[in-house]
Amino acid sequence: MGIAVAYLPETLRDAGSDDETLAALRMLAGHDEDLAHESTRHVNRLRSLLLQTHPAFERVLKGERATRDATLALLERYGGPAGMERAGIEDVKDWAGSNGLRAGRIIDDMFKAIGEQTVTVPGTGMAETIIPSIVRDIKAIKDRRREVGRQVGKLLEDHPLLTVPASMPGIGVRTASSILLGIGGDIANFKSAAHLAAYAGIAPVTGQSGTSIKGERPARGGNKRLKNALWQSSFVASTKHPPSIAYYKRKREQGPALAA
Repeated sequence: MGIAVAYLPETLRDAGSDDETLAALRMLAGHDEDLAHESTRHVNRLRSLLLQTHPAFERVLKGERATRDATLALLERYGGPAGMERAGIEDVKDWAGSNGLRAGRIIDDMFKAIGEQTVTVPGTGMAETIIPSIVRDIKAIKDRRREVGRQVGKLLEDHPLLTVPASMPGIGVRTASSILLGIGGDIANFKSAAHLAAYAGIAPVTGQSGTSIKGERPARGGNKRLKNALWQSSFVASTKHPPSIAYYKRKREQGPALAA
């Protein structure tokens, strides 16, 4: 987590607090969290239907693949593996291409999975009439979350509360908003990066019994919103930002005692 907190207190020194902005941010963040939970519920329902009718196809949509725009467009168009199989891979690829979808690899993986199942599970037809409506709900929620992101960006446009943290690697509008809400809008509450890390719950906790030190373990407490935001920004920076990648590699080579 050194990437996320090493410079935050210094770079945010001029941010200050803004009660009106923070109140509006808090409302938008709460709304976005509600939308995220609603999206998760719909995605779980989608995956459940696919798992019941075509397990191999469901496995293709692991992780973020299930909610990619191309995946959702294909499922809305064809309903699922049975509908795609009836259309055929060439027609599916032609349709995807004509609609500007970069989906060649995922379509290949989908049809490979379709070929692995040789039986039609009862209820498949009904499932594929339900799937498009679930997909439309997921797409609508994604659009609403994008609008929330735009609202946050407009709210903090040219405001130091956003421009300072958002200029750092791995931090976008939503992450910056979460960080600012997590610190209460005023970095002056924290004396150092170590103080911030301890508050967020990302500083290692030393295990001790009497005078014996039993090593370190991850902290279980801390500010959950801030912890998640710092973790996300660290992960992105350590995989996408060359100086952060070099910093992370150097700390890993130094060992856990020095990498905290």
